[in-house]
Amino acid sequence: MTRSTTPANPCEQALARWCERCAPHPDKVAVAYSAGADSTALLLAAQQRWPDQTVALHVHHGLQAAADDFESHARQFCEQHGIELRVEHVQAAHEPGQSPEDAARLARYAALARMAQIEQVDCVLLGQHADDQAETLLLALSRGAGLPGLASMPERFERAGMCFGRPLLELAALALREWLQSQGHAFVDDPSNTDTRFTRNRIRAVLMPAWEACFPGFRPLLARSARHAAQAQRLLDELAALDLAHIGRPPQIARLQALSRDRQANALRHWLRSSEGVAAATAQLDELLDQIEACTTRGHRIHIKVGPGHVGRVGGCLGYTPTL
Repeated sequence: MTRSTTPANPCEQALARWCERCAPHPDKVAVAYSAGADSTALLLAAQQRWPDQTVALHVHHGLQAAADDFESHARQFCEQHGIELRVEHVQAAHEPGQSPEDAARLARYAALARMAQIEQVDCVLLGQHADDQAETLLLALSRGAGLPGLASMPERFERAGMCFGRPLLELAALALREWLQSQGHAFVDDPSNTDTRFTRNRIRAVLMPAWEACFPGFRPLLARSARHAAQAQRLLDELAALDLAHIGRPPQIARLQALSRDRQANALRHWLRSSEGVAAATAQLDELLDQIEACTTRGHRIHIKVGPGHVGRVGGCLGYTPTL
């Protein structure tokens, strides 16, 4: 007689592998719980791994009428499964020139970090999966992104003083939904996920099915490409750190000119990002490199807008001045 077995939550093994790589022994974890399928499966796996040491964090964005229903479902689900829940309401309206997606993401991360710090957790787990990673890479390709963009979403990062982790980047969304449905676990579907006014949703609705038709099982391959890009970017960052140790912070122009143009570009990107918190557009960086090459006299002026300020010459060095 064959004994029937309950299928294991596919998130459990993914979570175990992520812990081995990124967080061997956390004392307490939080899960960013939207009440959707991905975060529901992750929340149940986290509770299974860390009983009584897992808290759910729910952010009410206030951007759609269904948000109240999401919170109500989250409260009912957590009460049913004996999981502590913390909820924060935010206003995620976007500013002029800012996309609604960016505004909502920034508000969400800030709220998650605040709640996590109050709960004194070691890490906040996010439910992004292989489909999300593939969409992110396709979006980066469509924008002509460099290696930082092609690296897509990291599996571990820090923001607002809190550690965040993405243990499900190797799992397809379908596997999570099928397991939840087989076990009778309820979850909600966000209607905004099908709104094709948003670029990511158009990728999901049009490009992803086309890629699947041409290249079945492509998701882990795109995830592998993202990991390769991330590895290459880490090496470039190490090279930039070595070059900046020689040319100085801020960079000395004469020493910068002794490097190849590619190494100049790499060092300048790293300096601007790590020291000033800004990123130069490709056209801006090309113009800055041209001005550096032409800087052969003591009185030569360098001035180029980058982000909310400009890079200019300060004596024999480059300097960055934010716009007041």
